[in-house]
Amino acid sequence: MKTILVYLALLLGISLAACDKVDKLLTFYIEDEQTIEIPSQFSNGFPLGTLIPLSPVAVNTNSESEFSNNDTRADLVKDVTLDKLKLTLTDPNQNFDFLKDIDIYISNDANEELRIAYYNDIPLGQNAIDLTSTDAKLDKYIKASSYKIITKARLRKAIADDIAIKASMRFKVTADPL
Repeated sequence: MKTILVYLALLLGISLAACDKVDKLLTFYIEDEQTIEIPSQFSNGFPLGTLIPLSPVAVNTNSESEFSNNDTRADLVKDVTLDKLKLTLTDPNQNFDFLKDIDIYISNDANEELRIAYYNDIPLGQNAIDLTSTDAKLDKYIKASSYKIITKARLRKAIADDIAIKASMRFKVTADPL
C-alpha cells in the first residue's frame, strides 16, 4: 500500500512539473513604456486630496506582431494580466512627494474602463514606485489595436512645474497550444 502511495505521489510530482514546463513554453511578456504628463495647472483647479483624472494616454498595440514573434495568434491567447507597472519621474528631477495615491486604468472603444494597478499612501522621498497589480484579465484590451491608459491621482501638495512620469508596463501573456 505504501509503495502505491509513493508511486502516486511521484506521478503527481512529475505531472505538475510537466504542466509548469508547458505553461512556461506558452507564456511570454509584452513590455510597453508610455509617458504620463501632469501639467502644473492640474493642481490649481482641484482641492488637494481629491482623486482626479489626468488626460488619457492613447496606446497603439503591436500585439499581433508580439503574438507572431512568440509563435501564437490572438485567438489562442487565453490569459493576459499586468505583471509589472513601474512609475519613474523623468522631468523635473524630483520625487513623488507631491503624490498621495495613484490608480491606473485601461480602456478602449469596445470595453469599459478597468482598474489595473494602484499605489496608496506613497512614501516620501521616492522617485520610482512599483504599483500593485489588480490581476485583472486584460485579454480584450491587449488583443485590440489600441487602448487608453487613464491615470487618476490624489495630490498631497500642489505642484509648481509640469511633471513627466515614465510608465513601464509588462503584461504576462499565456496562450493555448496550436
